[in-house]
Amino acid sequence: MIWLLSVILGMAMLLSCSGERARVTMEEPRRTDQTGSAAIEFSPPSPETIPGSQLGEQIRLGYEIVVNTQEYARPYVGNRLNCTNCHLDGGLNPNAASFVGLAAVYPEYRPRSGKVNTLADRVNECMERSLNGRAFPAGSSKLQAIVAYITWLARGVPSGATIPWRGLQRIESRRPLNAENGKNVFAGKCAFCHGFDGQGTMAGPPVWGPRSYTIGAGMARVSVAAAFIKSNMPRSWGWSLSDDDAYDVAAYINAQPRPDFPGKANDWPKGGKPSDAPY
Repeated sequence: MIWLLSVILGMAMLLSCSGERARVTMEEPRRTDQTGSAAIEFSPPSPETIPGSQLGEQIRLGYEIVVNTQEYARPYVGNRLNCTNCHLDGGLNPNAASFVGLAAVYPEYRPRSGKVNTLADRVNECMERSLNGRAFPAGSSKLQAIVAYITWLARGVPSGATIPWRGLQRIESRRPLNAENGKNVFAGKCAFCHGFDGQGTMAGPPVWGPRSYTIGAGMARVSVAAAFIKSNMPRSWGWSLSDDDAYDVAAYINAQPRPDFPGKANDWPKGGKPSDAPY
């Protein structure tokens, strides 16, 4: 369990040293019929609380699938990404769509699907959209393991609690997007890890092209990508770009070719489609 303890301790140091408060605007509106509204603090459970049972093995396997998706769930992945490329540090980073506490809000209604989704539904959405792959079968041990891991990360969080760090902290651009500036910033700040051609290197994943996320992924929206870039990129240097530069880089990246998402015609069936959805 040393692997997980080191990550959790690192996240605790990051949160305590950061001058930023984890204040979040969600990607999509939450239901209003919550059972509670008490704010909570970012406090991932200790690895010592993982039970020494089959459930504990599921939790450990779930962590491995999240951080090494290419190895542990390869048949279900259609690109070169791992879950942890967006949910940084195995979902433990409070600035990067953290999994901590997330299970407490599910099931929930999601406008994009137009129905109430379970946590397993949400995991499979990521498999299909962000990883350009296919959904795990309902009884899949891998799906159960991921759900067990995310559920464990909500240990002690009451159902319906307000989770301040959920999603990404949104930012606003003060001027029209400038993809040419984004290209220049990408070359100077991002290409070392992601490659000048955006196809990734040993240090970073591909951010466009056939091996990256689909247009149906949340990251394909410029506002979402900009928020992620602002708070996390360059890696270990989050918050170093201006809001405008983060938006420009996001605009440049998302203007490049990437895989289509066949199910896009079924999205937002009841309306509410974001203005920056790429389709």
